[in-house]
Amino acid sequence: MTNSSRVSCRSVRKIVNLDDHIALACAGLKADARVLINRARIECQSHKLTIEDPVTVEYITRYIAGLQQKYTQSGGVRPFGLSTLIIGFDPHTGTPSLYQTDPSGTFSAWKANATGRNSNSIREFLEKNYKETSGEETVKLAIRALLEVNTK
Repeated sequence: MTNSSRVSCRSVRKIVNLDDHIALACAGLKADARVLINRARIECQSHKLTIEDPVTVEYITRYIAGLQQKYTQSGGVRPFGLSTLIIGFDPHTGTPSLYQTDPSGTFSAWKANATGRNSNSIREFLEKNYKETSGEETVKLAIRALLEVNTK
C-alpha cells in the first residue's frame, strides 16, 4: 500500500453513498462527517437486515437529525459541526426526495437546495432557474448552478 492510497482511504469525501439509493452531501467538520456517515451507514444496513426492507430517505434523515439533536443536549459531547443534504429515491415508488439537516438536528424537505460555501449564490441561481423537469434536465441545472458559482 502506497502513501497516496492510505491518504485516499482515510479522507472524507463531501458526497458519499449511505445505501444503494441514498447519498449524503455535507459541509462542515471532516471528523464529525466521518462519525455521522459511519453511524448512518450502519443504521441503513441494520434496518435492511432487521426489517428486510431498505430505508426510506425520510427515515435516514430523521435518524441523522436525531443524532445531531441528541449531541446538542448530551453532556460530555459537543454538537456536530456539520450540515447535510440527503438525497435519494423511495425504494418502492422511485420518487426522489431531498432533505437538509443542520447541526441543531432540524431537518426540512426541499425541491432544490445547497449547503456549504457559496450556498446562498447557488440557492439564488436555483430559485431563478428551477422548473419541474426530467431527471436529465435537473442534472444539467445542477451542473450549470455549480459552474455559475465557480466562475464568479
